[in-house]
Amino acid sequence: MNISKNKISDKRNKKIKILYYLKRDRWLYLMMIPVIAYYYVFKYIPMYGVVIAFKDFNMFKGITDSAWVGLKVFQKVFAEPLFWSSVKNTLVLNILTLLVNFPLTIILSLMINEVVSLKFKKLSQSLLYLPHFISWVVVAGMVTNLFSATGGTINNVLNSIGIPTIPFLSSDQWWIFTYVIANVWKEIGWGTIVYLAALTGLDETLYEAAYIDGASKMQRLWYITLPSIKPVIVMMLILSLSRMMTIGLDAPLLLGNQKVTAVSEVISTYVYKIGLTKAQYSMATAVGLFQSVINIILLLTADRFSKAMGEEGLL
Repeated sequence: MNISKNKISDKRNKKIKILYYLKRDRWLYLMMIPVIAYYYVFKYIPMYGVVIAFKDFNMFKGITDSAWVGLKVFQKVFAEPLFWSSVKNTLVLNILTLLVNFPLTIILSLMINEVVSLKFKKLSQSLLYLPHFISWVVVAGMVTNLFSATGGTINNVLNSIGIPTIPFLSSDQWWIFTYVIANVWKEIGWGTIVYLAALTGLDETLYEAAYIDGASKMQRLWYITLPSIKPVIVMMLILSLSRMMTIGLDAPLLLGNQKVTAVSEVISTYVYKIGLTKAQYSMATAVGLFQSVINIILLLTADRFSKAMGEEGLL
């Protein structure tokens, strides 16, 4: 009897605590409602549409009345050579972008953190964040004006010093180079936010002790700063690896052209063409589901690998 009474009293105490925190932080919870509503309406409710991947979807019959076909849609998708080409291009572009962008973001964050002048630091951060908010339509126009083979600023400069025209936007290898450069320029500043937040929380006494012991600035950077933000670096790397199969539609669609389709055709453009252009909704949904599953597998694999290496991981 005493045990049951104790359980009842514990439940009552928990309810009282919950009601207390709800009342105390009611304005914070009220501010969360729009965010929760957004994710519920635009993220969770549409998940029901995933069943289209297992149906012979007919827009006139709707999702519920369309016939089930099992895995036939996936078999059809996997038999498409263009699908595997888009998967390969997605991985290549994401891996190259990660190899360039990830270390440069860390280096840039460390450089900004070493700036003494507060005004200059704020100004440089604002200028670095700015490209993130520029639409890819505008960025694509800027890239075209800079790298175009006819009338492009860079090729004009190269031609003036005797270097022949480089086909940045019409050669496969050069298009990949241009794509990576444009992505790094647009997102590198935005990527420094997390690292700068981690750097501001470091214990200054460690630097003071190292300075007294005669450690140089590079030694303090190598033995104090980098180890201190190592968990953040690992976390960001895991998150980046979990998006290897995801690539935005805007950049490859706007920068790509018929001459570089072999490298610019990625999963997002493939889904756009078969889903919206050809109205093959079942195939488009199947590709999207495949993409999400692979991303989850990559996330779990990267997290487990980081834990095996002695890091905390993400999950």
